[in-house]
Amino acid sequence: MELYTHKVHYYETDKMGITHHSNYIRWMEEARTDFLEKIGCGYDTIEKMGIISPVTAVEGKYKNTTTYADTVTIDVWVAEFKGVRLKIGYRMTKGDGSVVFEGTSEHCFLDCGGKVVSLKRVKPEIYDILIKYIRE
Repeated sequence: MELYTHKVHYYETDKMGITHHSNYIRWMEEARTDFLEKIGCGYDTIEKMGIISPVTAVEGKYKNTTTYADTVTIDVWVAEFKGVRLKIGYRMTKGDGSVVFEGTSEHCFLDCGGKVVSLKRVKPEIYDILIKYIRE
């Protein structure tokens, strides 16, 4: 799978010239959205099927800093998935190869009424796609 790339914008940095920590969560969403679209499970696709997928948890470890104009490459994968809950993994590196952030986000799947659903049962075609991208 092609990696997602983000160039750090000036407005994403703080007074010290370091990327503000909150931006890494935004980059996770950018990369996740890109990944899901590329594999055929984009939010717009599943929402047209009557399924939404809210974030239920986010976890991350900051390993190194980034600054304005750094290019951050984000590797995204399915870390865990059994049909109801989806855990996405992220590893961000900058141009010199150093890891700057590692984290996960967790998601569930709901129908339009807000009831938790199993994709394996209600949308097996989406389940089959996501299961192919599991890696540790």
